[in-house]
Amino acid sequence: SGFNSIGHMDTMRRGRHHIGHYKEGEEFILNVFHVLFLLFSGKEKSNLSICWLQYEISKVVQCLQTKNKKKLKAQGRKSKKLAKNLLKAPDNRNHLSLWKLYAYLEWLLGNIDDARKVFDTALCTAGAGGLKSPQLCSLSLLYAQLEAELLESLEGAVMSRAVHILTRLAESGPYVPYSGQVLPMNVLKARKTYEHALQDYLSKTPVSDQGRVSGANQLVNLVGCYALFQYLTVGIDAALLIYAQASEKLEAPGPQKCENAGENLGIQNFPTALEAVTLLHTNLLRFHMNISVYPLNPLREALTEALRRYPSNQSLWRSYIHIQRKSHSASKARRFFDGVTRSTDSLEPWMFAIQAEQMRKNLIENVQRADVGEIHSTIPETGLTNRIVALFEHAVQSEHGTHCPLLWRMYLNFLV
Repeated sequence: SGFNSIGHMDTMRRGRHHIGHYKEGEEFILNVFHVLFLLFSGKEKSNLSICWLQYEISKVVQCLQTKNKKKLKAQGRKSKKLAKNLLKAPDNRNHLSLWKLYAYLEWLLGNIDDARKVFDTALCTAGAGGLKSPQLCSLSLLYAQLEAELLESLEGAVMSRAVHILTRLAESGPYVPYSGQVLPMNVLKARKTYEHALQDYLSKTPVSDQGRVSGANQLVNLVGCYALFQYLTVGIDAALLIYAQASEKLEAPGPQKCENAGENLGIQNFPTALEAVTLLHTNLLRFHMNISVYPLNPLREALTEALRRYPSNQSLWRSYIHIQRKSHSASKARRFFDGVTRSTDSLEPWMFAIQAEQMRKNLIENVQRADVGEIHSTIPETGLTNRIVALFEHAVQSEHGTHCPLLWRMYLNFLV
């Protein structure tokens, strides 16, 4: 997702102020983009534009996380100016991925109406590719997801703008902006279209490697759109059924996979497609738990299964830590972290295990320091500091950990 910013350490805090992007690092990265822009043309230049805009969005997200309104306003102005300049380039005018990022940027800055106009404009100019166009599917999926997040409950969701977007996508006609209602007849037709499209994708085997890669990406977008459509029109169980179908198909090894898995580069994208579907699945469960009453167990099981398979996926780890914070018993999470760190070389499980323990420590210290008379701590603080030091020790002794500057900085920071 764009570039990692130089000298930027999310995990560190200096008092209440996060350490943000360093000026030198910023200047270096901007110089790189400016120099590369002169060297590239055509598709490569468009891809570089996407990277640049993703990088700008990452800075806006950071301002949102630190809740710095003044900085957010200034950053927003800069990022919007860049986005508009990039879209003015002749090659980029019809580039849906760039329009998608620009609309997302407006949405993040809180300009919901402006973002809707950008999304609607992009969908109107995109033509009538429908479910066969990967870029159109991806754009509609993001737009529908953002709209769905504004819903406070599933009551009346069938008439929402999100359902309108997904219904129009399935109709493969020119896009018409939302007028306030969705016809039940159109919803039924769209459901049939999605069902047939998904069956077609799951049953066909791509001929070339290139076809396999684009097919895998398109399958992820299609599954995302169909599952969200079912979630908003039928309910959570209908959406989970689609994720289960897609995962089952993506897990099944094809005939070519067994013969020459090492040589066939296109296969590499199938695990990433399965990972992307898993991420959509867990995100939907998390969202559903926020707006209605639903047991935690399905989400916990889905996350633990996914993390055993993809131990380096940071989004999945963040979700896992988020749900574990609500639990007073740390032993299950600790056993899980221990099991994953033993079975993989990646550093992420160590990092997140340390972060989870540090969050616990902060929570306990806040409770014990609360100025409300006598406090009976519900969670004993015995040995949390020692546990964190032990985790750091094990992590820096691992092959990748020895060479990870961030890990050493975190360790020094903790000891200080």
